[in-house]
Amino acid sequence: MTTTVRACVRVRGLGVVMSLQGAEEFVVEDVGRMSYVDAAALQREVHGRVVDGTGPQTLLLVEHDPVVTVSRRRDAARHVLVGAERLAELGVDIQDTDRGGDVTYHGPGQLVAYPILRLGGLGLNVGRYMRLLEAVVIDAVGVLGVKAWRRDGLTGVWAGACGVDGGAGDGAKLCALGVRVRRGVAMHGLALNVCPEMAHFELIVPCGLAGCGVTSLAKILGDRVPAMEQVKEALVGSMRSQLHASACVLTASHIYK
Repeated sequence: MTTTVRACVRVRGLGVVMSLQGAEEFVVEDVGRMSYVDAAALQREVHGRVVDGTGPQTLLLVEHDPVVTVSRRRDAARHVLVGAERLAELGVDIQDTDRGGDVTYHGPGQLVAYPILRLGGLGLNVGRYMRLLEAVVIDAVGVLGVKAWRRDGLTGVWAGACGVDGGAGDGAKLCALGVRVRRGVAMHGLALNVCPEMAHFELIVPCGLAGCGVTSLAKILGDRVPAMEQVKEALVGSMRSQLHASACVLTASHIYK
């Protein structure tokens, strides 16, 4: 016997109501523009409520003030190519982070999504969860007219210069991923380049991958780049579909076990 729980997904500012089968209530909260420090505090607060069962699983959507984030990975700090004084001159903050990955830039025009989810309830380990997030982005940008793909041995989502390469070449990084799982609940997530200040990526070795380019929807699509609200709708819709599929697979595994 299986039990299906109907979940209401409330997307603040988007006017979208969706249902997710096989998972608990899933709230999508668009917090607008926020500093990395304040968003990290909000993540910890929501994460704590999800862990102790006093709050719903949540997808936070945010655009950060310009910031370089440096993980705890050995030598990550060496991938910041300018000093703190130069960053300050440019109005770019620098912050340590407890997510996985290396060095990343966040700023206005980049859509950052922080899914705070119970991975066990979706039948996911960290590796499968990362592949799910990549699939979310690939499907979302596909709706927007951009062909994107994974690269073997690397985490993230890649696209060609014109967005229609189909994976024939390596492409450039369109979306960076980095997560942390604590007490079975994931936090941090993905950063999709919509129309950020691309020059700021030259301040770092993005994700610690020397020689790998970075791209954006604006760079690929030019004047056809969608508005941020449209990108949010596509990403939320893709997240819903991917999590629904994961929940259904988990349910089916219990049925046929």
